[in-house]
Amino acid sequence: MLVSATNRAGGYESGRSGSAGPESAGHPQTHPRAAVAVLCAAGIVVALMQTIIVPLIPQLPDLLHAAPSDTTWALTMTLLAGAVITPIGGRLGDMYGKRRMLLASMGCVAAGSILCALSSALLPFLIGRGLQGLGFGTIALGISVMRDIVPARHLGSSVGTMSASLGIGGALGLPVSAFIAQNIGWHALFWLCAGAAGMAAVGIALTVPESRGRAGGRFDLLGAVGLAAMLVCLLLPLSKGASWGWASPTTLGVLITFLIVAATWWRWERRRNTPLIDLRVALDRPVLLTNTASVATGFAFYSMQLMPIQLLMAPAGAPIGLGFDMLMASLVLAPSGILMFVFSHVSAWLTDRAGPRVSLAVGGLVIGLGYVVFLVLLLTGGFTWWIMLIVACLTGAGLGIAYSAMPALIMRAVPVAQTGEANGVNALMRVVGTSTSAAVVGMVLTWSAVQISVPGGAIVVPDTNGYLIASIVSLVACVVAAALAMAIPASRRLEIETIDTLGGRDPSSRDDPEGTIGTDETDRAHEIRGEISP
Repeated sequence: MLVSATNRAGGYESGRSGSAGPESAGHPQTHPRAAVAVLCAAGIVVALMQTIIVPLIPQLPDLLHAAPSDTTWALTMTLLAGAVITPIGGRLGDMYGKRRMLLASMGCVAAGSILCALSSALLPFLIGRGLQGLGFGTIALGISVMRDIVPARHLGSSVGTMSASLGIGGALGLPVSAFIAQNIGWHALFWLCAGAAGMAAVGIALTVPESRGRAGGRFDLLGAVGLAAMLVCLLLPLSKGASWGWASPTTLGVLITFLIVAATWWRWERRRNTPLIDLRVALDRPVLLTNTASVATGFAFYSMQLMPIQLLMAPAGAPIGLGFDMLMASLVLAPSGILMFVFSHVSAWLTDRAGPRVSLAVGGLVIGLGYVVFLVLLLTGGFTWWIMLIVACLTGAGLGIAYSAMPALIMRAVPVAQTGEANGVNALMRVVGTSTSAAVVGMVLTWSAVQISVPGGAIVVPDTNGYLIASIVSLVACVVAAALAMAIPASRRLEIETIDTLGGRDPSSRDDPEGTIGTDETDRAHEIRGEISP
């Protein structure tokens, strides 16, 4: 009998033998196409929740009666909550059911949206945004569910569509939020998001089957708390360091706390039989390089979400700005989401011919090309709306290629029983990248802000130097992502070994303690990954 040779110690209550896939396990009540459509819709809701606030960023200080440096937490709070919940939600999904966790995620998005819709002050608004961020685990959970219910021959395209749902949601979120905010009121944006989350939850309840496998062991509560503390201690000084002072006791104290918590958490996770994150798998070279490239790609992606909208909406009298209103600025940027969806399928074509590492590298370089154009415009001052449209489309195309390649790289590098967890960690790395981008780019633009006079008063807008610094940092992130992608081994079949099940079960198997996962399961792993040449 063939089983994974790299599974962790622990338990997995399968309740069945053979393949976990739909073709062998059988789900007569399941309609994979309907389930995939609903899961992608849930992904769109998460992206919508993330992007509806972008056109509001310049107005948040007035809307919430708070300082500009404090309102940047409206972005950071959501992304921070998403960074924490993604691996935790994946582990809870393995233990208590992925469908159940998907419903909980949509419930958190709905509850947070309602709280934001009822808020007119900063504190309750930030709490609502934090609740919304708890829905970030939806993408990784959805990919894990697809592995269980979608036939292997359709899995790649389904996962690519799920990844591209971020782009579709972004494309819808920008112009829709701008139109509603201008013509109805900004509170209506969050009522819309609450309704969309509720509809997605109903769709999940009707079409997505509950996963029948259950991971054994206890939930690593201390590991989850440690991960949350570690991320907070990392992102807090990045966001507030400029106002606190980079050499201030507060900033240095929080950074030292981060190092202490990170070291303690690392030791704890290494000693656990059923850790929150399997560090041995995470440190395997293909997984480590893919996840590191994901951080860099996520950073570059979110920078381009933050800067163009502010540049387009800055008054013509600003150091740099085109004076567009929210709706027009959003319409200029909206096609990038459509390009992300289209190029996710280009990524599948490229992966079939050159391998997923090449797709990831190409995606990073295409995003980088967008930043090169952006930098040239900053240095020459030749901004027009149609050139900004080209920059946005380059970013969307590159992101569609890169984000669709990441799950393929992960699934061909880890045991099939750990693809859900591994995809969750990869999604965490993307969220860490976007969270870091929100903090760093927000900090740079705030640091470079200048006050200008407008009819009726004065406003604060970033100057050219802030955009230049943020763009150069993001371009470096693109180059790093491409270089890391090409350093990933060109072809990797999961190492397996033959276990004489008559003589006893594999003592290192975490997910198959009873030897119930047989050759069909391993064959499905190979079918999913395929033999992809460089």
